[in-house]
Amino acid sequence: MPTSGDEAIRAAAQRAETTAKRNIPQLADLPIPGDTANLREGPELNDACLALLPLVGVWRGEGEVNYPTIDGPYRFAQQLTISHDGRPFLHHEARSWLLDAEGNVIRPAARETGWWRPQADDTIELLLCHSSGILELFYGTPKSQTTWELGTDAVVRSSTAKEVTAAKRLYGIVAGGDLGYVEERAMVGQPMTPHVSALLHRVVG
Repeated sequence: MPTSGDEAIRAAAQRAETTAKRNIPQLADLPIPGDTANLREGPELNDACLALLPLVGVWRGEGEVNYPTIDGPYRFAQQLTISHDGRPFLHHEARSWLLDAEGNVIRPAARETGWWRPQADDTIELLLCHSSGILELFYGTPKSQTTWELGTDAVVRSSTAKEVTAAKRLYGIVAGGDLGYVEERAMVGQPMTPHVSALLHRVVG
């Protein structure tokens, strides 16, 4: 449900009481600028990344994974870190873990890392590498100031990875300032089908 501008500002101020002074750990002796997930600290966000500014932070939350070929749905939790070092791209790192019905951790699950690369024509490139042996190149555009939609242009997989032919993702800042996303995938002989959805809360930035 949409919120008013005043409500969004109040929600952001309330979140900032716990998130504004947190950042990702840094090694003090690094001779080049470290990454920051807090726009109040570190290098200035590159102007090329302004369309992605709301994504910068560390996000945690829960979601559901399902597909016709698995015995799901499964509940999972995730931490997503989107950071920058002042150059015209963002670093993306997501770590997930499976949960049981009571919310207890079962085991670590999917991991992915990559780069958001905004271009001068408003196109966004998203390169993702998955621990499962999949490499994906997404292209997309901002749908609004707080929504981004992307689809794969190329998918490469290792000889031991499952067959994946295409994927789509939609990210958006929702009511209360949380980050929601949904993913569809075409894999293991199935057409493009909903696969993952999650709602993440800001914990840094």
